[in-house]
Amino acid sequence: MAEIKDPENTVIVELKDGRVVIELLADVAPKHAERMKELARAGAYDNVAFHRVIDGFMAQTGDVQNGNMEKDFNIRMAGTGGSDLPNLPAEFSKLPHDRGTLGAARSANPDSANSQFFINFSDNHFLNGQYTVYGRVIEGMEHVDKIARGEPPASPDRMISVKVAADA
Repeated sequence: MAEIKDPENTVIVELKDGRVVIELLADVAPKHAERMKELARAGAYDNVAFHRVIDGFMAQTGDVQNGNMEKDFNIRMAGTGGSDLPNLPAEFSKLPHDRGTLGAARSANPDSANSQFFINFSDNHFLNGQYTVYGRVIEGMEHVDKIARGEPPASPDRMISVKVAADA
């Protein structure tokens, strides 16, 4: 098990196959790290689907507006929404999009990230400098690797719960 050095900047995501521990990089992308903690503490990420999962690339989730609906019809809307909070400005850094890093999903506008994020399945360095990196998986990447693929997946996997380690 990974050692949690900073519980206030660590998030625990429960997936069907097990626990994923994410170290938030608050020193690199403070606004994005703070947003993830705020939404986790509000329970907004609980039961939200992975709506875009591309083999060898990444798993995207975090549409708190549409991603927790149970009907298959509604899951097709996932990816189009965020939260009721304002969008975040880009916090680009020199950190590469390596396997296991968290990136902020957004539209074509670099300052449009809100609640959605993706976890890189592999080193995706073509994303470097274009998407904010604000976390990294420090435990449980084998569970991320098992997330159902598709855009959207036929039976999407969900984040059962997302909690800040300091609160767990």
